[in-house]
Amino acid sequence: MGGVTDPTDPTDMTPPTPPTRSVALATALAAQDVAAVAYALRNDVVIVPQLVVNGQGEQVRVFGREGTDKRMLLLFSSAENYVRMVPDEVDPQVMVGDAQWLRDFLTVHRNVLEMVFFDIAGPHVMQAAPDDLMAALGTLPETDSSDDA
Repeated sequence: MGGVTDPTDPTDMTPPTPPTRSVALATALAAQDVAAVAYALRNDVVIVPQLVVNGQGEQVRVFGREGTDKRMLLLFSSAENYVRMVPDEVDPQVMVGDAQWLRDFLTVHRNVLEMVFFDIAGPHVMQAAPDDLMAALGTLPETDSSDDA
């Protein structure tokens, strides 16, 4: 069976491929439903453009307007929607973020981020101010290991 993995075999250690789509976020954006977008961001993944420099792709790719030091964070419901925004790029790269990642990123970069856009190339664009997005994400539930009974 060379090269075939068995998802039921506990000895098969092939790491799972991370998702490159959030159906929940795409559905919320299609409905233009702010509460559903917030729910999707808290409970699912978001696709983040990755900046690759010298073969290393560990940075978030942010975008700016000429003449300003403010940046825009572009987030996507799928890798395909990001590729649609950069059709001339040879090998556009993305990473997958979750609610904790997004909270951390916004906290660190809040002073330079002007706006956050979702699926800016369509089909259903939405935007949010970083502070509004932080409020929508809320706080992570506290984990207390002393509750083990």
